[in-house]
Amino acid sequence: MAFPLRLDPAAIAAAARELVRSGGREALSLRPLAASLGVRAPSLYRYYPDRESLEGAVSELVAAELAGRMEAARKGRRGAAALKAIAGEYVAYSRAEPALFAMLLAMPGPESKRLWNLLLAAIEPVTGRADDTAAAVALWAYLHGFATLEAAGQFGESGPRGGYERGLNALIAGL
Repeated sequence: MAFPLRLDPAAIAAAARELVRSGGREALSLRPLAASLGVRAPSLYRYYPDRESLEGAVSELVAAELAGRMEAARKGRRGAAALKAIAGEYVAYSRAEPALFAMLLAMPGPESKRLWNLLLAAIEPVTGRADDTAAAVALWAYLHGFATLEAAGQFGESGPRGGYERGLNALIAGL
């Protein structure tokens, strides 16, 4: 196979993201990844020396994507409405992209800090406290717990039956 001129870390990570999206973290293998890029597997080591670095790059892409969606959901909203929009996007992403969401949680990286900062910024107008870490932790734990339980099918056939909204409203009222 010829070495493509446009092969770079971003293109490799994007292709790896698609493998994870379609088959989960376990689907991320160098041979299928290389084949999707039209190269041989050893040529990928030039950009990513090991699987962990490649997984980290995918996690960074996912964190940036989710942060962008959360920022877009918040746009034009204030206070509790902004917080609900951000929270809703977090849960919606976990539902729409379960394999990518799982990768994000398995390999958090520097871009994940952007997600945290979004929560902090959205919480401040609700609590009136800058850098309200306790409130951000409470919200993140609720969202992550809900998303994890839902993904595992723990709500049964009936689903959460409005439990997400009720829990979120109670949490925000308690902030």
